[in-house]
Amino acid sequence: MKLAYRDFVPKRVAHSTGWFWSKDVFYESLDEALEAVNRWTAESHVRIINVETVVLPNIWEEYEEGTTDAALRTSGETTSYWHQFVRVWYEVP
Repeated sequence: MKLAYRDFVPKRVAHSTGWFWSKDVFYESLDEALEAVNRWTAESHVRIINVETVVLPNIWEEYEEGTTDAALRTSGETTSYWHQFVRVWYEVP
């Protein structure tokens, strides 16, 4: 058996710069990511092994590689943004 995974991350739906030091960033809800999971599983007919909610910091930052990045940075007194997404582990035929 060979395992694979697919991440369903709420997408950025708006980004605008407000005042001098502020950013307005909006994302889809986790429920919308779950709807995408349900559509994908219905269409792909894969054998699901596990479904989990994952929380990682700073996946949208400029030098990060998203959910597949093995080393996401957060430290000290700087602001970090944590993001939830759904990871589906499945069997590859």
